[in-house]
Amino acid sequence: MDRFFQLGFTRKTLEEAGRFPDLYPGRVISQYKDLYRVALEEGELLAEVTGKLRYQAEEAWEFPAVGDFVLLDRQSDNQGNGIIHGILKRKSLFQRKAAGGGEGQQVVAVNMDIVFLCMSLNKDFNLRRLERYLALAWESGAAPVILLTKADLCQDLEERLAEIQSVAFGVQVIVTSSLLDEGIEEIRELIKPGVTAVFLGSSGVGKSTLINHLLGKEWIKVGDIREDDDKGRHTTTRRDLMLIPEGGAVIDTPGMREIGLESGDLSSAFQDIEDLALDCRFRDCTHESEPGCQVRRAIEEGTLSEERLASYKKLQKENRYDGLNSRQIEKEKISTMFAEFGGIKNARDFVKNSKKRR
Repeated sequence: MDRFFQLGFTRKTLEEAGRFPDLYPGRVISQYKDLYRVALEEGELLAEVTGKLRYQAEEAWEFPAVGDFVLLDRQSDNQGNGIIHGILKRKSLFQRKAAGGGEGQQVVAVNMDIVFLCMSLNKDFNLRRLERYLALAWESGAAPVILLTKADLCQDLEERLAEIQSVAFGVQVIVTSSLLDEGIEEIRELIKPGVTAVFLGSSGVGKSTLINHLLGKEWIKVGDIREDDDKGRHTTTRRDLMLIPEGGAVIDTPGMREIGLESGDLSSAFQDIEDLALDCRFRDCTHESEPGCQVRRAIEEGTLSEERLASYKKLQKENRYDGLNSRQIEKEKISTMFAEFGGIKNARDFVKNSKKRR
């Protein structure tokens, strides 16, 4: 199998790389702080970003991430680390709000074709968290697929599947059980040669076990969900891209306890509510007590849950740019930047007065 094709390069990506004949194309398969392991046409090397790229990058997403196709100055690190001079155009990007109350966005994976959203059928089962994952997955540009793990521990599978279908419209659902070896072949059929998939979910839900099955060996340490406090034991501690022997690539990620959302595709994740809202009497209906509200009517008729509407509204508040056009988004960003001054005009006055006092 062609090495570049196995790594996930497309003809379009290689054509873009071909415009830089003095540089070598590769794909980031691991990251260690400021160092990256990159797979090339032949072999792998450790690399770091060029000073220019480091200086120009203002946000975390502007740095290389696992899954990126990059351009390097050499094919071997025998005489020192390679230097990454550029990042080729990304076709997809999964990012979340920085964990732990940090500012900005955290890149989770890039250039994947499929986002496997893993949720176990025991204590990890949580529809509200799944809605967050779906909003971010649809926003990423890749296709979401829901993997329900540990089916052998579930006593009410049909009920769980019905709950999933009520929030995941048009999304494929695969039920898996590592104990019973169930669902693995369905996953294999999706990860064809040249396809990259990322596995996301909480710690201990079974991501690493599934990936080990696909790789044919135990490459990743496996943990589980602690039954006493419903928390996952940490297993994967960094992101890695691995090649499946039969073709295709998988990206394993650390378990995420927090899934903060700053921007997400709510139109796709909450298609049912947005479709209902189109028929509300008032265009700016808040779905509270307005007459002619079709969303409230659906709740009264039992076809929509109050919890799902509450989740939608909560994510709308977090998704501060939802419904804005590009000019409005830019205006909102500027307003946020100068909020402590009471607006951009006051900020200008502050700077002007500061200069006078010097």
